[in-house]
Amino acid sequence: MSAPPRNPFNPRLAEGVRRYGFRKWYERELLSSHAHLLLTLLSSVALIGLLEAFQDASLADKLLNVLLFIASGAIGLWSLRRYLYLLTHAEEVANQANCPACGTYARFEVMGEDRRSGQTAVRCRACRQEWTIEA
Repeated sequence: MSAPPRNPFNPRLAEGVRRYGFRKWYERELLSSHAHLLLTLLSSVALIGLLEAFQDASLADKLLNVLLFIASGAIGLWSLRRYLYLLTHAEEVANQANCPACGTYARFEVMGEDRRSGQTAVRCRACRQEWTIEA
């Protein structure tokens, strides 16, 4: 059975570097993480608005507000976790993008990927040094 399709906006490191290059992959990871931060902010505004609307509401409206409050809180927590994951993942990979031999940053090609261990074998385009990046 094949794996479910991944989010096209956040491809794996090997696939993203092959398709877009490292710098564009990194930029996409950061943009996606900041979009999740914006969703966190919007859900926080919704929570504040729901608290304000709760005061003078009827019983049915209060029950609806409680349900919407729980949904907004869940969305906010999920988006905050996703923001932190994407941001730290992008930074961890970026910290490993320097060639250990010549120090060139983000100029490598993907040689292979081990999905079980999360390691991606890469080779520097400048000096041909090979190393692995743990993604």
